[in-house]
Amino acid sequence: MSNRHLSRTVAMQTLYEWDFSHPLATDPTNCNEQALLALAERNLKEFAPEFDDQGFVQSLIVGVLTHLSEIDHYIERYAPEWPIEQITIIDRNVLRLGVFELIFGNEVPAKVAINEAIELAKTFGGESSGRFVNGVLGAIYKDISPPSATEDVLVQTAASGSAQTPAPKKSKPDKSKV
Repeated sequence: MSNRHLSRTVAMQTLYEWDFSHPLATDPTNCNEQALLALAERNLKEFAPEFDDQGFVQSLIVGVLTHLSEIDHYIERYAPEWPIEQITIIDRNVLRLGVFELIFGNEVPAKVAINEAIELAKTFGGESSGRFVNGVLGAIYKDISPPSATEDVLVQTAASGSAQTPAPKKSKPDKSKV
């Protein structure tokens, strides 16, 4: 498991644990950054002792919290059949991480953010979680990417693990669409 993947896993587990006991879907004011960061530190010690992620877990968690309402708005817009509080806690927090990295993060290309989110969903979510996350993040990506930027990069589908959807390079999102 790569260092960044392990960091995303710990960040997702931390957000999941917090969202389970302090529902962020029903009350976004339940965001206690210090408590969440302490929880992340505990999870790092438990699941990855002696692992130095250079603060990546913390930057993911703080990024999701900082942009939580905007992220949830993206999820609600691109998964209109699924109100945010009805999405499973795992899928909701995998999507939050994916949307954060896709829209607000500048550290990884869009295809990496999408594929990492799909892998987290397949590992920790239900049978159709990977497809659901791929569908939502793929739709967001399609809307934020200029049509002329299409290249030979492929986004992995959750169902078969095969490459299927052509994906253009990451561009700055048009926030007026939110």
